[in-house]
Amino acid sequence: MKYLVILGDGMADRPIEELGGKTPLEYAKTPMMDELAKKSEIGMVHTVPDGMKPGSDTANLSVLGYNPRKYYSGRSPLEALSIGVPMKDTDIALRCNIVTLSEEEDSYEERRILDHSSGEISTEDAGVLLEAVRKELETEEFHYYVGTSYRHLLIWDKGQVVELVQPHDVLGQKIGDKLPEHEGLRRMMKKSYDILVNHPINLERKKKGLNPANSCWFWGAGTKPALSSFQEKTHKKGAMISAVDLLKGIAVGSAMKVITVEGANGGLNTNYEGKAKAAVDILKEGYDFVYVHLEAPDEMGHQGSVERKVQAIENLDNRLLRPIVEGLLAAGEDFRMVILPDHPTPICIRTHTGDSVPYLLYDSTREQDNTWRYNEKEAEKSGNFLAEGHKLIDYLFSKS
Repeated sequence: MKYLVILGDGMADRPIEELGGKTPLEYAKTPMMDELAKKSEIGMVHTVPDGMKPGSDTANLSVLGYNPRKYYSGRSPLEALSIGVPMKDTDIALRCNIVTLSEEEDSYEERRILDHSSGEISTEDAGVLLEAVRKELETEEFHYYVGTSYRHLLIWDKGQVVELVQPHDVLGQKIGDKLPEHEGLRRMMKKSYDILVNHPINLERKKKGLNPANSCWFWGAGTKPALSSFQEKTHKKGAMISAVDLLKGIAVGSAMKVITVEGANGGLNTNYEGKAKAAVDILKEGYDFVYVHLEAPDEMGHQGSVERKVQAIENLDNRLLRPIVEGLLAAGEDFRMVILPDHPTPICIRTHTGDSVPYLLYDSTREQDNTWRYNEKEAEKSGNFLAEGHKLIDYLFSKS
C-alpha cells in the first residue's frame, strides 16, 4: 500500500458573495476531487491547536503527525534546516521577507505594507537585493541567508525569541506600531528600505508595473528545532515535494527525502505536472509515503484574489491530483490518500485562521458509494470530525 497527502495550502475559505455565497473550493470546477469524494470519506479536521497561531508551520507539522504543542519551536528554524544553515543552540532564526511598502509617506513608520511577497519576486532578483542588504547590515551578531522568492532568513547570534508581527496579517495597514520593539531589528528594517528603495532592480520593477521589493520584514522567531525521525515514528519511508523552504525544513528535520522539482516556485504558475510526476515516481521507486504541498491557494488568498484562488484550486485538481491518481492506477499501485488544506486563508481577511478544514480520505482498495462533493459545507454535513490534527496521519496509515 502506498500513502499520500495532497495539501492545498490555505485552500479552505468562507462563503463569498461574488461567488454566489460559495467558497472558492465549492465554486471551483474540481471534477477529480468530486469523483474521488463519491468513493471516499470526507469530514473536518482541526489542524491548529487552540491557542496557537494559525500558520503553515503549526498546521503542516500537525498534518505530518507532529503535535505542535510538543514539536513547534518557531517557523524560521525549520526554514533554516531547508536552506542548510547550521544553527547553534544559542541562535535565533527569523524569517526575513522582502516586502512592498508604500513610498509616498515622509517617514518609515507612516508607510503601509502593500504586499508581503513583493509580487512573488523571483529568487534570482531577491537574492541580488538581499546581498545589497547583507553587505551593509550584516555583523557578527546578525547573518543573512537567501531562501526562495521573497522568503529569506536572518540568524541572530545569542538572540532572543521576541514577539514579531506577520506581514500577511497587516496588509494595507500603517506599520509604525507593527515594528519590532527590539531597537537593532527595527533599525535594520528601516535601513533596508533606504538600501532597496532606489535599487536598480526595484526601479526596473516599477517601470514594468511590478511591486518593488523595498524593505526587509522580520518575523517568525524561533530556536533550533528537534523533530523525531518520520520513518522511526511511522515505520513509513517518506518524501516531501514542496517549493517552500518551511516544508522542506520540516522534511529535513524529520529525515524525510526532499524532492526538488524544476519550475516549482510556490506561485500560481508552478510546475504542477512536474510535482505530480515526481510523486508517482518516488512511490514506484520504493518509498511508502509522499507529501505533496501546493502553496498557490494560500498565496492567492493573501493577495485577496477570488479569481486566482479559484484558478489555483482548479489547477490542483486537474494538473496535480488527476495525473497522480491516473499514474498510480496505471502502475497498478494500491494507495490511500488524504486531500486537505493545512488551514483556511479567507479572501475576506487575507490571512490565516485556525478554523477546522475539510479532508477527503480515499482508499483505492475500499471505494465507497456516496453522493457528496468535496468542500467545506459538505464535509461539515458529513458529521465526521477529527479534533486533533496530529492524529490524521495515523488514521491515513491505519487499515480500518
